[in-house]
Amino acid sequence: MGEFQAVLIAGPTASGKSARAITLARELNGVVINADSMQVYQDLTILSARPTPQETDAAPHLLFGHIGAERNYSVGQWLEDARRALDEARSLGRLPIFVGGTGMYFKALLQGLSSIPSVPEEVRCRIRTENAGVAPELLHARLRDVDPQTAARLRPSDPQRILRALEIFAATGAPLAAFQGAREKPLLDAQRCQRLFIAPERTELRKRIDARFDRMMEAGALEEVRRLMARRLDPALPAMRAVGVPGLLAFLRNECELESAVERGKRDSRQYARRQFTFARTQLPEFSWVAPDF
Repeated sequence: MGEFQAVLIAGPTASGKSARAITLARELNGVVINADSMQVYQDLTILSARPTPQETDAAPHLLFGHIGAERNYSVGQWLEDARRALDEARSLGRLPIFVGGTGMYFKALLQGLSSIPSVPEEVRCRIRTENAGVAPELLHARLRDVDPQTAARLRPSDPQRILRALEIFAATGAPLAAFQGAREKPLLDAQRCQRLFIAPERTELRKRIDARFDRMMEAGALEEVRRLMARRLDPALPAMRAVGVPGLLAFLRNECELESAVERGKRDSRQYARRQFTFARTQLPEFSWVAPDF
């Protein structure tokens, strides 16, 4: 693979992406670079299935656990971090191997990011404060009032992207769609990258997802969420909405039984996997679908 700029390994949750990336890194003198929006968070070691110390000892890893849960980490911020990680890998003479389940990260790497203006911190804080605790459906209605075009493209159950659109409108007075035509130059040339989407058979994947969530619970996922809860963070933050977190928070607030919280985590994981397949099929045409190693 010496002629490639980088190797990109995408796929649904629990598909064995990390293991394949580590194997390639050891074979090809590579460095593993995180492309998963939840594995960036320090506070989500277990529920994000972040690489273990044994795995990080097997090959160099970058962009894992470097962001606090209080941060509203965006695709644009990850792309800047990815740029620096690429520079570091190249300076070490190592092959960059991006691995993760966040399709938007891979799309940004290969297709560039829309030239959306930055939002001043004071505007971001004001919008977040004004909308703290507001139900997602009401947030969506507020966006629909000022930016119906963007609201029509966003699910009412996606408060993070709704808040982002509200911030853009508050900062510029223009809808988000007005800035989504022009794109910045991508960091990588798709034709010079090895691009793999690991696609397990669906029944087997569901079994793996359920078994992994059970292992997460045994490894201390509930205590991880208890610590997160103690920080009293904005529930709209990405880390607070990570798969598995809402259900376990509901249990800790005495709103459901633990068994129900675990089942919700498994169900949300399976639904997330379906969305990952759909995104790859429609938004990542450059990727070759391959069978898993298991």
